[in-house]
Amino acid sequence: MRTGDDYQRKSHLDIEEQAFDEATEALLCALTAFEVARRLLEDDRDRLDVEGKVEAAIQSFGVSLGGAAENLEVGFDHTILSALYLPGGAPKSCCPAVICLSSDEDKRTMLLGRLLPLAIKHGMSVLIVAREELVKYSPGESKILLSLCLDHLSSRTEVDRRRIGVYGDGLSAEIATNFAAFDKRVAAAVCDGGLWSSARTLASIGWITGAACEETEEEVSPRRSRVARRLDCPALVVAGGRGLVSVSEAIKLHADCTAEGIPLDLMLPEIVSAEHGEYFENFVMSDDCIFDWLDRKLKR
Repeated sequence: MRTGDDYQRKSHLDIEEQAFDEATEALLCALTAFEVARRLLEDDRDRLDVEGKVEAAIQSFGVSLGGAAENLEVGFDHTILSALYLPGGAPKSCCPAVICLSSDEDKRTMLLGRLLPLAIKHGMSVLIVAREELVKYSPGESKILLSLCLDHLSSRTEVDRRRIGVYGDGLSAEIATNFAAFDKRVAAAVCDGGLWSSARTLASIGWITGAACEETEEEVSPRRSRVARRLDCPALVVAGGRGLVSVSEAIKLHADCTAEGIPLDLMLPEIVSAEHGEYFENFVMSDDCIFDWLDRKLKR
C-alpha cells in the first residue's frame, strides 16, 4: 500500500510538471501495487481502504490525463445493465474492444483498475460489466444485455465493430462462453469452453441415476466439446488459479478440440509460492498473457 501511495504522489508531481507520460506510468504502477495489496489483505476494512485508493487513482487518471471512464446503461423494458467504458483510442481510430466480465468478488472499478495498464498497452477499448449485475437476470436476458453492450461498442467511432472480444474473469468464464456462442459477432473469447456446462450435465446424470457417472472417455469426450463446437471465434480457456476450470479437464478439452479442428487455446496461470505453504496467482503475468492473446486474435 505504501508503494502504491508513493507512485500516486509521484504521478501528481509529474502532472504538475506536465510530464504526462511519466504521470501515466506512475499511476499504472500505483494501480498494480494496490491490486497486490488487496489480494494479500484479509481485513475487510483494509480492503475497502485499498478499493477507495483504486477509485481515486482511476478518477485522477481521467481528470488529469484525459482517460475518463464513462458510466453506461443498456437494456430493454425494465431490464437494465450498468457498465463502465474506457475508450482505447482517439475518435475514428478503429481500435479493438473487449467486453470484460468481472468475477464474483470484483466491482467494476476494481477490474478496470487491474486491466487499465493492459488496455493502454494494447490500445484497446474496454467495457466492464460486473458479474453481480448479470446474475440478477436469466441466462437468456443476460445474453441479450451483453449483445446490447456489443451494439453500443459497434456504434462507437473509435471501435472496429469486427474486432470485439469478450473476457470472462473467474466464474464469469461460463457467461463469456454462452455469450460468444449466442452472438456470432464476437471475434475472440476468453472463456471456459463449455466445461462448466459439461460438468453440470454429468452431475445431473449422476443425480438422476442415483450413482456416480461411470461413462467412458469416448462417451464423455463429445459432450465435453459440445459447447466449444458452437463457438465461431477463437477461444482461450484459462485453467487453474482462481478460475472455475480444472487443469485436467481443460487439457482434455484442448485435446478434443485440436482433434476436431476447433480453434481453442489453453493457458495455465503462473502460481507463486509464499510463506506458510500459501500460493498466489501471479495475476500480472496471467492478465498480460490473456491480453497478448486477445491482441493477436483481434488485430489479425
